[in-house]
Amino acid sequence: MSKVCAIFGGSRGIGQATAQLLAQKGYCLAVVARNLDTAQATAKNLGAGHLAFSCDVSKEEDVKDTFSQIEKSLGYVNYLVNAAGINRDGLLLRTKVDEMVSQLHTNLLGTMLTCKVAVKNMIQQQGGAIVNVGSIVGLKGNSGQSVYSASKAGLAGFSRSLAKEVARKNIRVNMIAPGFIHTDMTAHLKEDQLRKTIPLGRFGEPQEIAKAIVFLLESPYITGHVLVVDGARGEGNKMVPWAK
Repeated sequence: MSKVCAIFGGSRGIGQATAQLLAQKGYCLAVVARNLDTAQATAKNLGAGHLAFSCDVSKEEDVKDTFSQIEKSLGYVNYLVNAAGINRDGLLLRTKVDEMVSQLHTNLLGTMLTCKVAVKNMIQQQGGAIVNVGSIVGLKGNSGQSVYSASKAGLAGFSRSLAKEVARKNIRVNMIAPGFIHTDMTAHLKEDQLRKTIPLGRFGEPQEIAKAIVFLLESPYITGHVLVVDGARGEGNKMVPWAK
């Protein structure tokens, strides 16, 4: 089986770090992002043989067309990483419906759509592996992130259920649940305060999550698993509200 991997949300943060690591390991990468320019910049830095694509994961036809383009350019996708995600912090009473919809569409529906197309192709190839990027707050909850938490909690249930559906086809589905990681999404946080809530005493780095993602992609007997990578922060019962 070839090693073509599509990374949705691959132009920055965890997705970009994963692309860099997989490129070093000899995978052929399709870097997918909403913004084609940023995707192209990442793909160019990976070296020859890696390509960039633009996609709005919340639109089914856009997702189908993107996979078609990847297949024509690189071959069938047999590894999929879903790292595309957005977050709009705020109490539920202050959250507008369109903000709820955008988070659910990108974080949950978008992953469902990419997995649906990928699984169909992986069945034809008699195997494949998928890793979805969730969050510790989807497992533990967090004040001020009810909508984001709901989208990531849904992703955990989706990943576990899909794993059971496709296991007999030799397709594995797992999810990673990061804690606080140095990305654009956490740049606004008061890190000095939040470090005290993390037993390891620091935020994680995207490269550390990338290593966990690659581990799941390459572990032939792990499926339906949610791997928490959060410096043990989620082990307690209290989740500290995100600082603005």
